[in-house]
Amino acid sequence: MTVVAEGLSKAYGRHTVLDHLDLTVPSGAIYALLGPNGAGKTTTVRLLATLLRPDSGRASVAGFDVVDARSEVRRRISLTGQHAALDEQQTGEENLRMVARLTGLSRAAARERAGQLLERFALTDAAGRRVKTYSGGMRRRLDLAAGLVGEPEVMFLDEPTTGLDPRSRQAVWEEVARLASAGVTIFLTTQYLEEADRLADRIALLHRGRLVAEGTAAELKHRVAGERLELTLADADAYEHAELMLGGRIVRRDPARSTLEVATDGSGAHVRELLDALDPGRTLVERFAVRSSTLDDVFLEVTADV
Repeated sequence: MTVVAEGLSKAYGRHTVLDHLDLTVPSGAIYALLGPNGAGKTTTVRLLATLLRPDSGRASVAGFDVVDARSEVRRRISLTGQHAALDEQQTGEENLRMVARLTGLSRAAARERAGQLLERFALTDAAGRRVKTYSGGMRRRLDLAAGLVGEPEVMFLDEPTTGLDPRSRQAVWEEVARLASAGVTIFLTTQYLEEADRLADRIALLHRGRLVAEGTAAELKHRVAGERLELTLADADAYEHAELMLGGRIVRRDPARSTLEVATDGSGAHVRELLDALDPGRTLVERFAVRSSTLDDVFLEVTADV
């Protein structure tokens, strides 16, 4: 395993930010740590990237302890934070050459490496422009390129698409997938459920500093039922009647919208059976829809009582 955490904890005063986190990330995988703001995602990344020391527990990255072998860990990782760490007064090429020189490359090697990365991230045409003129998507791509100058084994991406437009987000997703296919282990934090669903081989759900669920997207969705029948009831009385009849089969309630959701196998026979049993007179259900469970459903389910 490339990243391992055992009982990792961090607190600031009386406020526990991370509470005995256990996780393992296989080599070459995309692992997504998913959760809302304040869940502990960035703290986890900072601990694993040796920027913070844990209060308890231990962690290793690329086979080295993040406390006892910080220098070895840092040689093997890169970290791309929520905000691009670029010099806006320099050009894109100058930024990459500077990073390359800081990693120990010669001037000639730094120039060559910058050129390779500019081409890889489709930034060659903008290489001579100051970064302050770049769009948000271009800055993010340049920041990712800077993180690859040293050819890391593990890349930590802390909410890499926050604030990007859909087209730029798509471009970043495609590049992350290419990095993983090339053998780079990606540790990704995000609050976008779609992002985790789209990219990750495995997903961990973090809530209030605790790991509340972990698995593939399919495994997590199956945990809260693979298919759901969403019922929109005709009025408040119909809603109350349906809620009473369906009881424990309900997986989500939304009184404001007069909707209930129940688990189903998605087959026509099962849907008809449910509708006939609930509304034989065809007066209670205004409309219905069958849909697959989403990571939104998973997160709401597993954090309901946490």
